[in-house]
Amino acid sequence: MKKPISPRVHGMIDYATAAATALMPLLSRPSRSATRTAETWAAGYAILSALTNYPLAIKRRIPFKSHGAVDRALSLALPAMPWIIGFARDRRARNFFLGLAAVSVVVTVLTDWDSSPAENTG
Repeated sequence: MKKPISPRVHGMIDYATAAATALMPLLSRPSRSATRTAETWAAGYAILSALTNYPLAIKRRIPFKSHGAVDRALSLALPAMPWIIGFARDRRARNFFLGLAAVSVVVTVLTDWDSSPAENTG
């Protein structure tokens, strides 16, 4: 079965997710540790996205399948971050990261990682 999320659409989702994560501290005023986590995650994910070999990249340095491996790892790490980093009592921040984890899992599962990014430039 062909998966519905192409490399181009995956890139759009990546940049939108990084932007939403960067905006979260401005909109909900979470704890300092949640703010730093959101800012770090957003910057790191924006850099990963900018360097991934897909249509919306700035420099195509990271293979699309490697990006997928990072996404799978992040999907596993994100739900634990509020407890590991210590902001689980900050309900809004905790729920934001749990929602981010859910979105990450769904997008990772529905992305066609075998699609050639070069085929999706138009």
